[in-house]
Amino acid sequence: MIRFYFHPTPNPAKVALFLEETGLPYEAIPIDTSKGEQHAASFRAINPNGKVPAIVDTEGPGGREARVFDSTAILIYLAEKTGTLLGAPEDRPELLSWLLFIASGLGPFSGQAVHFQFAAPEGLDYAVNRYRREAERHYQVLDDHLEGRSHIVGETFTIADISAWGWLDRASRVRKGAEDPLAPFPNLKRLFETVEARPAVIRARAVGKDHPFKQVRDEEAQRALFPSNFPPAA
Repeated sequence: MIRFYFHPTPNPAKVALFLEETGLPYEAIPIDTSKGEQHAASFRAINPNGKVPAIVDTEGPGGREARVFDSTAILIYLAEKTGTLLGAPEDRPELLSWLLFIASGLGPFSGQAVHFQFAAPEGLDYAVNRYRREAERHYQVLDDHLEGRSHIVGETFTIADISAWGWLDRASRVRKGAEDPLAPFPNLKRLFETVEARPAVIRARAVGKDHPFKQVRDEEAQRALFPSNFPPAA
């Protein structure tokens, strides 16, 4: 059994899709990040960084319980555990390279682009320009790579495609105001639509739909989501 700690945001969505694709038995445990549940000591024992997603595998290596945090680490761990969605052995170097490109580039810059366009105070034009353009540059790198390819790595659907899908799903927020945000990146758009058409996506999107996550962005939510913006508690 996998205990899956999640909030309906891009990085947990990747893990939800993997779990639904593979049929691994799991228990979804909501963590309401706007209420600060990610900072509770019980959750910090699972992820010291206080972020979702995280998992606890009750049947980890050696039969012992194991924690894994960070979406990329979780995807690699579960793919190796199940022997699925890893591509061919000869594709391993490419798989790791693109996974870390998404983890260190596409994902973080997309997240910052969203933050500065939707959550930060107005007037930070330099930051808005910086993060949005860098996110778009990462889009272009991946779009160029996908020319003539059906998937990011090899000839089959892998965790690299899942990882990209998680953040491409937020393209309308990354490229705020764009009528068709992936139109300038046709290969990327094709990849997203290919993944989006998979039956497991519907099930992955349903995870947590019945949980009343906090929606109001009041001071409690701001402090919970962006604690480094505030002075440490006395």
